[in-house]
Amino acid sequence: MRRAAAILSGVLLLAALGAGALRATRSDSRLKGAYRRPPQSGWTLVHLEGTPSDIGFQNGYLFAPEIEDLQKVFALELAHDTKKDWTFYRAAAKDVLWPHVEAEYREELQGIADGLSARGVTLDLWDVVAMNADLEWPYYVAAYDKRHKSTTSAVPGDHCSAFVATGAYTKDHRVVIAHNNWTGYLDGARWTMAFDVAPARGHRFVMDGLPGLIHSADDFGLNAAGIVITETTITAFEGFDPAGVPEFVRARKALQYSASIDDVARIFKEGNNGGYANDWLIADTRKNEIASLELGLKHVTLDRKTDGYFVGSNFPIDPKLAAEETTFDVNDMSLSANARHRRWEQLMAENRGSIDVQKAQAFLADHADTFTGTTEPSERTLCGHIDRSPRGSGAWMPPYGIAGAVQNKATDAAMTERMSFTAAAGHACGIDFSAAAHLQQHPEFAWEQPLLRDLKSMPWTTIRVQ
Repeated sequence: MRRAAAILSGVLLLAALGAGALRATRSDSRLKGAYRRPPQSGWTLVHLEGTPSDIGFQNGYLFAPEIEDLQKVFALELAHDTKKDWTFYRAAAKDVLWPHVEAEYREELQGIADGLSARGVTLDLWDVVAMNADLEWPYYVAAYDKRHKSTTSAVPGDHCSAFVATGAYTKDHRVVIAHNNWTGYLDGARWTMAFDVAPARGHRFVMDGLPGLIHSADDFGLNAAGIVITETTITAFEGFDPAGVPEFVRARKALQYSASIDDVARIFKEGNNGGYANDWLIADTRKNEIASLELGLKHVTLDRKTDGYFVGSNFPIDPKLAAEETTFDVNDMSLSANARHRRWEQLMAENRGSIDVQKAQAFLADHADTFTGTTEPSERTLCGHIDRSPRGSGAWMPPYGIAGAVQNKATDAAMTERMSFTAAAGHACGIDFSAAAHLQQHPEFAWEQPLLRDLKSMPWTTIRVQ
């Protein structure tokens, strides 16, 4: 009865707040213009606008319960994977990262903490900064442990499959770009937020993301200047400069302030700290130009095209970067990054002249394994199912968590003009993940049980701004 009453109360509250969107009811002026829509095929869109402090406050206030939950997830994952507790990351956020965060984003991060406080959540500024740097911490910890001459357990994981194409490769000869996010299912099941941000300065932008973060984190976003940005990580990368600018700051700044490929490259390179090292795939939809920015710490390369494609699956491109900044074996075709790279090349050749958003969606659901020659979901397929791979055969096997592709995005030049993209929560192939069933078969992952959720595959939907 209590549960039924609570559900009825929630329904009445949503009705009272309006049919179109969940809007803030407090009189705080910082919430003016902000709103949160009800979920759409698993995705929750929030609109944020105003000064950095306002945008942060709105993020913290509208997503307070989700941020509180996500902090527990990050703390659990990091403690397991790096053997360091949350107090370590709070201290590093304050002493290592904060001095290199510029004023605009300091104000936004503080605003998130203030929004949380207004909802009665006890997380503070250092919790918020530590959460925003979640993907950078394994790089920092590996360097920290090396500096302190201790054995490290921090190994950055492989993230994502992506492509960008234009010219003779696409159906309308304009840009098509797509990306799926590979991560642990612990945080991946929660990675279903879409942000529509209209800042006081810079360009309005739309991105997928996690609650309480100022950046996309898996990095799929587009802005009102026609720039689209995504990425895939560089496998087995080593290197971190604690005097550099946090990656999460540069990623957010590039999306907010770039009007060209040159802008994106410049912002990413300024103060590069090596954290969350990526091959950035960039599209200027107004000039119909695409680029690949492979951003190591020592080696950085920018390649551009007006006719062709770039693909990403965590493989290092530049031989010098591969040799000097990674421990990755570029010749081992059994490795996920190499097998998926080969599959991307096949798909680009087979679909030359016909690639559009619908085909991009199909690519992200692909289960072809170029190493075995079979069609079966695993860590070697573009639609990643590391949870279905033989133990020890790929990334994120024990001691790391249950992982794979957790959500998908695709857009083209015409959709970018309308500030929209298509998205599918869960695996694009339609396969669901059952937490209880997997834990019963794999008791080695019992440490995830308190926070692990089912990962349901949802239909593709279009994220639109008002």
